[in-house]
Amino acid sequence: MTVPLTILGLLERQPSHGYDLKRDYDALFGQGKPLPFGQVYATLGRLARDGKVTSGSEPGAGPERKRYEITELGAREFDAWLTQPVEPEPHLQTVLFSKVVLALMLGRPAEEYLDTQRLAHMQRMRELTEIKRTGSLVDALLADHGLFHLEADLRWIDVTSARLGALAEMVRAT
Repeated sequence: MTVPLTILGLLERQPSHGYDLKRDYDALFGQGKPLPFGQVYATLGRLARDGKVTSGSEPGAGPERKRYEITELGAREFDAWLTQPVEPEPHLQTVLFSKVVLALMLGRPAEEYLDTQRLAHMQRMRELTEIKRTGSLVDALLADHGLFHLEADLRWIDVTSARLGALAEMVRAT
């Protein structure tokens, strides 16, 4: 998910101030990684420069505050992004695969690396399961997403472990 498009989506719901956008973003999408205020305002500045949002000042008891509103151009871009499917993994070469091949190429113990990675994945799965058990619905859905990816990685680790001999022969022949 990209921050600019997410901010456009939040603005499509209703015009907002920068700090309201940050609060909403963090509550819905920032689990474990809140959006820095600087990034919010830099993103809003770029969106305004590109004609995707407008801003107006609101006088108040304190300093003037800017209220941001999505433009027609911003709404069209958000709609186009929202209705397009997410690109499936475009690259078949993952970091895990690269590490295994390099370990084999260099004569290092690839099986140990895979075992260590398996343990790290299982620990993260326990953490996500706890979040799922104790967190909000949003937390549970994000935890499920992470768990499904980790499960797929674990299946890949098992298959790769079973094929390490053949892969090692292929890598050495290259």
